[in-house]
Amino acid sequence: MYRIGVISDTHGLLRPEVKEILRGCEAILHGGDIDRADILEELGEIAPTYAVRGNNDGAWAEWIPETLAVSLFGISVFMVHNKKMLSSDIGNADLVICGHSHRYEEGDFGGGFFLNPGSCGPRRFALPLTMALVETHGDGSFQVRRIQIGLLDSKTQRDGQIGAGDMRRIVRKVMRDVDRGAAVEKIAARNHISSRLAEQICRLYLTHPGVDEEGILKKMGL
Repeated sequence: MYRIGVISDTHGLLRPEVKEILRGCEAILHGGDIDRADILEELGEIAPTYAVRGNNDGAWAEWIPETLAVSLFGISVFMVHNKKMLSSDIGNADLVICGHSHRYEEGDFGGGFFLNPGSCGPRRFALPLTMALVETHGDGSFQVRRIQIGLLDSKTQRDGQIGAGDMRRIVRKVMRDVDRGAAVEKIAARNHISSRLAEQICRLYLTHPGVDEEGILKKMGL
């Protein structure tokens, strides 16, 4: 059994639990927004690493390609950071890797399989921290396992389990609480959410005059 670790959008943070999972892999794929060269150096010490350049990777990353085609253990892989940059010109890729959205996604793409492992770097709003493992016996077939990285506390974990409808109601209530002058900690307790999520909603509301709940949800990537 060969294992390929698939990560993206680390944004300068390589968590110990992510490195521990990757130590069981024969290769690592990074979907971009790496942020620092030493992240790739750390990954390279674990296993051969293949990466594409993300929109937040600056001048230091000019040598990293925007797209990459590579064959690993009988699997033809095509990589690009942003799914919007995908075209039909991806050859006969079995596996297409993207990042950028911080949201886990998988499904069919053309004649291959599309995978966005989400982000396992800094936490973004209520989105879970995720990565993926691709497992193969080297015969061209493979299985994909979604892995959610452990969250920091029970309230933060509940944040990641809030459905779209409930999140809309929470945003609406937080906006009303802000208008009443309530403190962040009180808003968090009243709505049974983490202080971090409450602070994020408050900040978006206060720094974008005239924004409505749909606008806040969009800025949160929800």
